[in-house]
Amino acid sequence: MIMLRGHVCWMRFGRGGMQKRISPFAAFVFLLPGLSLSDACNKALCASDVSKCLIQELCQCRPSDGNCSCCKECMLCLGTLWEECCDCVGMCNPKNYSDTPATSKSTVEELYRPIPSLFRALTEGEAPINMMVVSFPVAEELSYHENLVSFLETMEEQHQNISLPGNSIHSSYDNTQDNMCTVVYFDDCVSIRQCKQYCESMGGSKYRWFHNACCECIGPECVDYGSKAVKCMNCLF
Repeated sequence: MIMLRGHVCWMRFGRGGMQKRISPFAAFVFLLPGLSLSDACNKALCASDVSKCLIQELCQCRPSDGNCSCCKECMLCLGTLWEECCDCVGMCNPKNYSDTPATSKSTVEELYRPIPSLFRALTEGEAPINMMVVSFPVAEELSYHENLVSFLETMEEQHQNISLPGNSIHSSYDNTQDNMCTVVYFDDCVSIRQCKQYCESMGGSKYRWFHNACCECIGPECVDYGSKAVKCMNCLF
C-alpha cells in the first residue's frame, strides 16, 4: 500500500504495518512499470508531481483508448506542468526529446509589475546564494534581431508613406548599445510557476524558463529576453 504525505511517499508492507519511506521518483517508477521512462517523459521535472497525481488515482483513464473521464482532474492535478508531463501519465502522445534538446527550447513572458531598483540592488556586488548573475552587452541581445530589422527596413523602403516610429528602425536601439543586460540564473531546476514567482520577487522585467527546468530572470536594461544559453549550475541538461 502506498500513502502520500505532502510530496513524500510511504509504502506499507504486510500485516505488521512496517513502513518504508520512498522518494517520489521511486514511487513514480513503481506506479508506471509499463512505461519506458527513458523515452516517456522529463523525469527530473515531472517525477514528484506525477507520482502525487497517480497515487491519488486522478490520471487512471486512457484517452488513447477513448476513455477521457479523468482528463480534466489529471490536468488540474498537474497544473502548469501539464504540457511538459502529460505524456508521463499516458494522457498525450510521447514527446521526442531526442529530436530537440530541452535546453534549446524555452518559454518567455513579460512580468506585470517589474521593480527595476529592486532587481539592480539584488544583482549588484556579490551574487546571492544559489544564484548566478551574468551581465553582457545589450548589443549581443540585439544580434538576435538582425533578421527582423532587415525585414522591417525592407518594408519601410517599399512603403515610404507608412509611418514608423523614429527616423530609422535602428533608432530605438541606438541609445542601448553601451548598456549591459543583466540576468540571473538559479542554480537548481525549478518549475515554470516557481520561475515566474522567483523573478517577480526579485523585481525582474521578464523571465525565460528553459524546458530542462533552468530559470533565468531578466533585468530592466535588457531589450529582448536575455540570453538563450542555459547556465543553471545544477540544471544544465
